[in-house]
Amino acid sequence: MSLLDLETISNSLLADRFRTYLPVVVDVETGGFNAATDAILEIAAVILGMNEDGFIDIEQTYFHRIIPFEGANIEEAALKFTGIDPYHPLRVARSEKEVFQAMFKMIRESMKANRCKRSILVGHNAHFDHGFVNAASIRHNLKRNPFHPFSSFDTASLSALAYGQTVLSRACDAAGIEFDDREAHSARYDAKKTAELFCKIVNKWKKLGGWPLNSKST
Repeated sequence: MSLLDLETISNSLLADRFRTYLPVVVDVETGGFNAATDAILEIAAVILGMNEDGFIDIEQTYFHRIIPFEGANIEEAALKFTGIDPYHPLRVARSEKEVFQAMFKMIRESMKANRCKRSILVGHNAHFDHGFVNAASIRHNLKRNPFHPFSSFDTASLSALAYGQTVLSRACDAAGIEFDDREAHSARYDAKKTAELFCKIVNKWKKLGGWPLNSKST
């Protein structure tokens, strides 16, 4: 079997696994909790892939710092929590619209390559990140938002089921994934660890015989 054949099979497997959805792990660091009014300061998106054996892993990562949109609210408490200084003179950042346009383009290209019809956001407490992504998309009138408008996969819920933990660092510890608290609250780091956790849970379910579905597992 050629490499092209193997790639075609693995691409089809990923589309079949999540009902033609491409799972994309997203983490945002923000200036507060209100998606409509508060700034997005960083965003990371981790696109997952699947090998010919049906196991998922990290395929590519997108990360960028973001210039707060005009009129954005930024809470001082949020900056102390994340350690982000949005006004640092050496901070390399781009406009929110540019960052989201580039990220959406990358996701759409991966959807096409993996034969997926839509992407689905994976996040730790996913409703938070999903709300900010949707708000930014509306704010800039981005008509080709690849994400499902309201469905998402929440690793807080999945890790509660799999490991009895809901906090990201504790869930990673229970899953045997290294987690450095000093690196936390960076969109790049948190998205990577959330992706590793999601892959660990999905792959563990497969190893236990839960996927693909068969008469013994249903």
